[in-house]
Parts: sequence; structure tokens; C-alpha cells
Amino acid sequence: MNISLKNKKALVGGSSGGIGKAIAQQLAASGASVTLMSRSEEKLHHIVNDLPTDQGQQHQYLAVDFNNFKKFKKVISTYFENNTVDILVNNTQGPAAGSALEKKVDDYQAAFDLLFKTVVFTTELALRSMMKNNWGRVINVASVSVKEPLSYLALSNSIRAAVVTWAKSLATDVGKHNITVNSVLTGYFDTDRIAQLNAKKAEQLCIEPSEVRKEMESRVAVQRIGKPEEYGYLATFLASDNAAYITGTNIPIDGGLLKSL
Repeated sequence: MNISLKNKKALVGGSSGGIGKAIAQQLAASGASVTLMSRSEEKLHHIVNDLPTDQGQQHQYLAVDFNNFKKFKKVISTYFENNTVDILVNNTQGPAAGSALEKKVDDYQAAFDLLFKTVVFTTELALRSMMKNNWGRVINVASVSVKEPLSYLALSNSIRAAVVTWAKSLATDVGKHNITVNSVLTGYFDTDRIAQLNAKKAEQLCIEPSEVRKEMESRVAVQRIGKPEEYGYLATFLASDNAAYITGTNIPIDGGLLKSL
């Protein structure tokens, strides 16, 4: 499918690596001007210089710390004073792994600020121009664990579930403005985050991380975990006019294969 996002502006969170980077690269390859957003300014600088500009794209980056909501709010508010976006990809790093017994109430508050408040606040600002232009795409990078919680991801399970239900509510409100809101329930993808989680799980089970990965791959129909660029293809489709009929959905994706719509 040939997808053109020429003259569209995208803001992509967590785009200094992994899934966020792959999404930003594919959006740019399809013609969108992309603003990268992450903590590592050094990584962002290198990535933004490598994004394609053959369709007149103008890329930039925004250094933010999603873990500090007060500072994040200030930075993102200043950004939207001078910028508008057509495509918003809400994506942050995940909170620390751990079971429900290990986590305390302050941990849940920090995870709420990281995963929920940053998403809602950024979306509120982005919606102003989307509603004015009668076109917009909001894509939330969530987790398949909101459907089947993983015992060692208590914080992520809880707060991402809130994001997904909020997004469903929002989709109903903004659909009349030709704005779609979708959440991708991310399964197993070959990223640093997966490697870190596998290492923690391996430590708990007293086995090698390679054994954890092998068991993970066995759960996937195609017997492998997904590549970040494959995730980028899905996000780019959701950002296009081709997906105008898809909104308010939770799309599980695993092993590079789209499971359902």
C-alpha cells in the first residue's frame, strides 16, 4: 500500500530508539514532517539528521523527560505555542517492572504521571489544531498486558488500562471532527525494553535470558518476536486516510503480525 503523508506534521514520543524511532522513521518515509520527542538529546540529534527530506519534510526534535511531569508540561506547552500537529503518537518509556506486592502507592502515582498524565495533556494540546482543521490522528502505544495482565508488570498493567479506556471515550467525542483515536496493544517486539524485562524475569526464575526469549517466541504463531519497523508500518497506516474508518479500537499486535482490528 502506498501511503502519502506529505504536508502532515507528526509528533512522536519516545522516538530515540525502539518502537518510537521505527514509527518516526516510517512516518517520515511516507512524507510527514516529524518532531522527535525523548530524553536523550544526543540520540535525537543523530536520528533527526538521518530522516528523509525528499518530499520537503522539515524535521525537529524536542528533549523532554516524561518522568518529570511538571517540567514536561512546561516544555510541551511551549512547543504547542509555536507548532501544530496532525498526527500524535503517544509513547513513553515503561515504568519499572515489579509485582503488585512490590509496588507502593507512590510508585503508582509516578506511573500515572508518566503513562497517563503526559498522554492526556499532550493530546489536549494537539486536539486544538486537529479540531480546527477537521482532521487528526491520535495513536497510543499501549500493551497487550491490558487484556491479560503480566504479574511482573503491575504498574504498566494498571495505568495503560486507564489510557486505553480514556482513548475509547475520547474517540467517541472527536470522531465527528474526522479525528481518529486508536491504541495499539503491543506484544513482543525486539527492543531494549524487552531485553531488560527478560533479564529481570530470568533472574526471578534463575534461568538464562535466552531461555526466556525462546519461551516467548514459542507463544507467537510465526515463532519469532516482531521487528520495530513492522510496528512502524501499522502506525503509519493508522495515521493515513486509509484508516479513517478505524477509531476507538484496541489493536493487538504481536510477532510482526496484526492479530485483529
